[in-house]
Amino acid sequence: MNKAVLRYAIGIAVFTVFLSAADSLSLEPNVRRTALNDRIARVENGLLPSFTIAGRPLPLSSLAERMAALNVPGVSIAVINGDAIEWAKGYGVLEAGTTTPVTPQTLFQAASISKSVAALGAMRLVERGDLALDEDVNHRLKSWKVPENEFTKTEKVTLRRLLSHTAGLTVHGFGGYPAEAPVPSVVQVLDGEKPANSAPVRVDVVPGRINRYSGGGFTVMQLLMSETSGKAFPALLSELVLEPVGMTRSTYEQPLPVGRRGEAATAHYSNGKPVPGLFHTYPEMAAAGLWTTPTDLARFLLEIRRALAGNSKVISVETARLMTTPVKPGYGLGLSLERLGPAATFGHGGSNEGFKCLMTAFFAEGRGAVVMTNGDQGGGLGREILRSIAREYQWPAYGPVEKTVVRVAPEILSVYAGRYELRPGRTVKVVLQGETLFILDGPQKIELYPEADNRFFEMVNETRLAFLKGSDGKVAFMLIDGQTQARRIGDEPSP
Repeated sequence: MNKAVLRYAIGIAVFTVFLSAADSLSLEPNVRRTALNDRIARVENGLLPSFTIAGRPLPLSSLAERMAALNVPGVSIAVINGDAIEWAKGYGVLEAGTTTPVTPQTLFQAASISKSVAALGAMRLVERGDLALDEDVNHRLKSWKVPENEFTKTEKVTLRRLLSHTAGLTVHGFGGYPAEAPVPSVVQVLDGEKPANSAPVRVDVVPGRINRYSGGGFTVMQLLMSETSGKAFPALLSELVLEPVGMTRSTYEQPLPVGRRGEAATAHYSNGKPVPGLFHTYPEMAAAGLWTTPTDLARFLLEIRRALAGNSKVISVETARLMTTPVKPGYGLGLSLERLGPAATFGHGGSNEGFKCLMTAFFAEGRGAVVMTNGDQGGGLGREILRSIAREYQWPAYGPVEKTVVRVAPEILSVYAGRYELRPGRTVKVVLQGETLFILDGPQKIELYPEADNRFFEMVNETRLAFLKGSDGKVAFMLIDGQTQARRIGDEPSP
């Protein structure tokens, strides 16, 4: 072969290799996109209940099926993987009976997740020296003070205690205000003064003694932050958190400005009917007033992770560690803390009228998720979605609990049949049909699966039950999830 021919052959070979490499590079994004779409599809079709039964196929459901069954018109999801938002997607519609779709940009009420974002704002004021964690908040409050009483003689309400729900303050949460209803000022809320629809926020336990969830405490913090800074709360939180973190869609404005209502999901009751006036207004902004998206909340979670690694420009590593260190079991400063070791997570849940949502992230790895819904049954749906994400992404937590079903003789089961009072005026029936116990709750017929002679679980409301005998040896109570005692009021189910 002469030199010219050789050079030509080599040139063709090199060009062919170049084209092959270029084709590979152009195909790679498509391959990744296809793999991600497959992964999303598995999440969408892999929803799981909290319990599975050993030896039986996994009871997988699709997101569409569960949304329809639970009357949840809209869902929005963001998934964190590799310390980045891997995907975000909306499902369903803004309002039942309409066709406007939910997108990743759709606004939802974050409900109590608002507390976590507000807590970061409060901690930034601490870093600036504008607030102190262990100072009596009455030293800086101006228009209203925490009323002193016998419980505050030696221990005081402090910011650290407000953030950790250990301030001894009352009022668990707030119901919001329907459209067209008068909306109280923050001081009226704190005093339970009309038009407020909640009780006064007061200290009724020595501060620091117990951990008791208090939206009222975060409303005290809201006033403290506004009066210390001299700024309206929505503007202050935009400056302290929303803008620096990149939560560009979010706002604490209550009510939501008219110009943005087309971006927002409508709240829905558990029967799927829209809440009149689209949604409630929450002047208790720090406790329940944030409008946001799963993508923005995922950015918040990632900012906490960056801070813990010492890489945040928003807060210091010391502040991030304070927020994520338990003050009492299960709660730090504005963040819920669950489990230990590789399965440990931080996050929060939220429940407003017609909105249910949750967010979670792992400490050990850059993984997590945010789910927001516009239906009152969206809490259970959100947990089912998390279990599907956990299974797909092989999380060390949030998977279903596998249960082993045992056979219990019908003569033993028969003694549990009867009527049980959950609360005055609210009863359910337990009946034995063949060798199976069922709870009859209105139109619902719920199968009970035995784990032992007197312990059961059910898959509809995902509760655990135990039947307890009294001193006379007869069944006296049905214990639900180890807490609620339903008193037996009849030996036989009513006709």
